[in-house]
Amino acid sequence: MTDPQVAILMLSLFIVIVMLGFPIAFTLMAMGVMFGYYAYAGPTQLDNIFDNRVFSLLIQKTFEVTSSDVLTAVPLFLFMGYVVERSNILDRLFHSVQVAMRNIPGALAVATLITCALFATATGIVGAVVTLMGLLAFPAMLKARYNTGLSAGVVCAGGTLGILIPPSILLIVYAATAGVSAVKLYAAALFPGFMLAGLYIVYVIGVAVVKPDWAPKLPKDQTDVPFSRVIWALLTSFFPLAILILAVLGAILFGLATPSEAAGIGALGSLVLAAAYRQLTFERVKEAVFLTARTTAMVCYLFIGSWTFSSVFSYLGGHSVVEHFILGLDMSPVEFLILTQVIIFLLGWPLEWSEIIIIFVPIFLPLLKTFEIDPIFFGILVALNIQTSFNTPPMAMAAYYLKGVSPPHVKLTQIFAGALPFVFMVFLSMVIVYIFPGIVLWLPDYLYSPR
Repeated sequence: MTDPQVAILMLSLFIVIVMLGFPIAFTLMAMGVMFGYYAYAGPTQLDNIFDNRVFSLLIQKTFEVTSSDVLTAVPLFLFMGYVVERSNILDRLFHSVQVAMRNIPGALAVATLITCALFATATGIVGAVVTLMGLLAFPAMLKARYNTGLSAGVVCAGGTLGILIPPSILLIVYAATAGVSAVKLYAAALFPGFMLAGLYIVYVIGVAVVKPDWAPKLPKDQTDVPFSRVIWALLTSFFPLAILILAVLGAILFGLATPSEAAGIGALGSLVLAAAYRQLTFERVKEAVFLTARTTAMVCYLFIGSWTFSSVFSYLGGHSVVEHFILGLDMSPVEFLILTQVIIFLLGWPLEWSEIIIIFVPIFLPLLKTFEIDPIFFGILVALNIQTSFNTPPMAMAAYYLKGVSPPHVKLTQIFAGALPFVFMVFLSMVIVYIFPGIVLWLPDYLYSPR
């Protein structure tokens, strides 16, 4: 058996083992060490079983992950998100946006999407946003006699926007994986992120106009709100969180701070915001620290395992096999992009975004130069694509998060059906980005290209 064949066997076994439900991070490390023991076998290995370079490789990759300046931003952004999540800011935010959007068709659904976009941007934690909005906005829409599927789709789709809109944890992880600038990635994601949120809102308003029984108008007592009350509600809930997010993003995009420094500002700002709302308690901070440590450990172990696995896979010639196979198909750059996005879409069914970014995206990265594709452009397409993994059956984790907090009469099939139109909105946004790549590339080129 040749080394490239061993590499393909290694990848195939990994996929099978993951499908059986084994922990991905430790499976990666175990398989990396096991196949690496074969790949790096030395002449004295029979005399000393530990005389193998794979152990040095594992230590080296562990050091690289734990000393990465880019990945320092991950725990800080996570801490910011968990503090905001546990400070009961969401109910104030939803109420203020609902009051402001009261006269728009599908007002509750539009308010839910705007709240999701802002809150998901602040937290970047899909499960938390979908669950909290499922407890707050979903019952409100059902009480207002909104269509169950539409209401569910709004919550599921809106809750995943934090994967794309900066400061996104996914983009930080992709930057570390692809070796590109996280700052440029954030600039590149702004327009596509708000474009996708805008498509969601346009779809909801269109449904409310065409099928008014799916999104009935709010009763008069909820729409006759004094203008002063609207302004006060926005000033005390919407704007503080928006200012915190804009301060973090502005510091990054305008070069005032690195992503890690801006994440530190955001973490401090979230504590100040929680204190201003009188929600800052020792118990809440302790929970935020614990959840941050747990999630950060998961990401770090995934990086250690995937980089060890990838190093061994590449050393055995696995990347060359994949590269020669794809090049042998004689595809155009557009066909290559479509193929990779279809593969990533299918991987989104059994895997989470972190595994896709850290394990499988690096297989395609060496080919980007061959097809003259900007890795930042590719990263934004991947981030858009991964939106679908949360809302596409059979996995559709956002649907399961919502089902867990929904009233008993709401069926999982209704949630799936309601989320699917928003998946098509993601596909539409990807087509638009394909046709008009300037949506992604204009802002980073304008801000950071030498003049």
